[in-house]
Amino acid sequence: IGRAGAMAAAAMVSAVGGGDFSDLREIKKQLLSVAERSRERGLQHSGKWAAELAFALEPLPLSELPPPPVLTEEDARDLDAYTLAKSYFDLKEYDRAAYFLQGCKSQKAYFLYMYSRYLSGEKKKDDETVDSLGPLEKGQVKNEALRELRVELSKKYKAQELDGFGLYLYGVVLRKLDLVKEAIDVFVEAAHALPLHWGAWLELCNLITDKEMLKFLSLPDTWMKEFFLAHIYTELQLIEEALQKYQSLIDAGFSKSTYIISQIAVAYHNIRDIDKALSIFNELRKQDPYRIENMDTFSNLLYVRSMKPELSYLAHNLCEIDKYRVETCCVIGNYYSLRSQHEKAALYFQRALKLNPRYLGAWTLMGHEYMEMKNTSAAIQAYRHAIEVNKRDYRAWYGLGQTYEILKMPFYCLYYYRRAHQLRPNDSRMLVALGECYEKLNQLVEAKKCYWRAYAVGDVEKMALVKLAKLHEQLNESEQAAQCYIKYIQDIYSCGEIVEHLEVSTAFRYLAQYYFKCKLWDEASACAQKCCAFNDTREEGKALLRQILQLRNQGETSSTDVAAPFFLPASLSASNTPTRRVSPLNLSSVTP
Repeated sequence: IGRAGAMAAAAMVSAVGGGDFSDLREIKKQLLSVAERSRERGLQHSGKWAAELAFALEPLPLSELPPPPVLTEEDARDLDAYTLAKSYFDLKEYDRAAYFLQGCKSQKAYFLYMYSRYLSGEKKKDDETVDSLGPLEKGQVKNEALRELRVELSKKYKAQELDGFGLYLYGVVLRKLDLVKEAIDVFVEAAHALPLHWGAWLELCNLITDKEMLKFLSLPDTWMKEFFLAHIYTELQLIEEALQKYQSLIDAGFSKSTYIISQIAVAYHNIRDIDKALSIFNELRKQDPYRIENMDTFSNLLYVRSMKPELSYLAHNLCEIDKYRVETCCVIGNYYSLRSQHEKAALYFQRALKLNPRYLGAWTLMGHEYMEMKNTSAAIQAYRHAIEVNKRDYRAWYGLGQTYEILKMPFYCLYYYRRAHQLRPNDSRMLVALGECYEKLNQLVEAKKCYWRAYAVGDVEKMALVKLAKLHEQLNESEQAAQCYIKYIQDIYSCGEIVEHLEVSTAFRYLAQYYFKCKLWDEASACAQKCCAFNDTREEGKALLRQILQLRNQGETSSTDVAAPFFLPASLSASNTPTRRVSPLNLSSVTP
């Protein structure tokens, strides 16, 4: 790369080596060096990431510490202006910083000049957004500085005068202008020019939409690529691959890295392994008690488990640390939502968005709150904003599907549920929702496929089989319907959970009638007895038992020539009425 300042970058590239973690001391040196260089340019998050990772490695002796960066003639000339401007920059006086950096030639000062102008535009845009955030009629406010920045940076780019940091900023400007293809190319170039700058990798992550796209990128062969791949796999819901990558990074020597631990917790959250995710988050909080990042994800898990005391403690704790952080606002919002105080919850999600209008989680959660308050138009707006921020947010697509379902617009529904399903192919909730949509549109064959697939991937809500059975009922496929109900009863009873499923009584009622038609009196009466245990089917159960008794008295024998594909086992006999808490029953003899 024939650019000014490429010498420093080249030195770093040569030191980086392939995905090789054998020399952890060298890696630590590189991390400390890039952390310092990022901070000099005001790239706080990249600096923090590198510093956290460096902290997870063994300390270096004095003789091995990285030397301070070499100053060029241009650096020396710009030093006074740079020092002054950097102090203004740190105080968020971006216009003032840019004013004093005009005409600076050195790479570092030029980057800070352009970056100050970019952040100034972003700050003005955010201020305007917050003023108009009512909370949802926004999205039209633009950063006015972007076009000028693009023109100036593209000249430098064509003249090959941008270093790794300059390329990163050019990529960000292109992305903000929705020039995604060009932005991806520039970020890839930035990663080649300066592989240790995490910001460029992260921007790349946000632009890659699927695994195919990832295959066609020619990325630098460095150890940083491993961190990038682990991150992108998590984002693309390829959780198994992500966990393998993180495990190999831990084995390579990063076992103390809080960043990796938090990413593993997020990965488990994404595959809904709630217990594992909770235990990792609890461990993380012991190691890093004042950490705020990812705590909103932790609060989502506590919310799903309805753990009110723990969620309340977390909310109070984060409030003490920093009440004006988006994550804190989201945690408090989740706390109020769990207490069904939806107006208050929405207020805190709005507060989070005033702090950072690009914060994905808050848009989605606010959509959920508006849904609870039956404000569908506001919910749609919120979900749309979430998708604007990140097209891979399956919860927002799913939320939009639910909203249009309430509005009785099944074609819209179908589109949004399909998108959610593409992002989460093995999530039964998306499949059940899709099935219901197809049912409303009278596409029953498609609906059957969806319900069956939902059962096959592991039905979280245990509803797919019932819906499938009812479809078979509609189509007069009584044998298949009976099979589905049997499987459903097996599933419910084998969980040993409290049977509050209304559908259990429906299943027994159908089976009782099915066996009655097949003239299998024993099985029919066993199911009818079960019906008597549920309020809504008690009378029907009793009536059926009377009929069976009558027929038996008349000398009707149980049919043997009707091929019943299955029988209810002895464990479901009449004497065994279900209590509120059903013990796991041995239903192994029921062959579906």
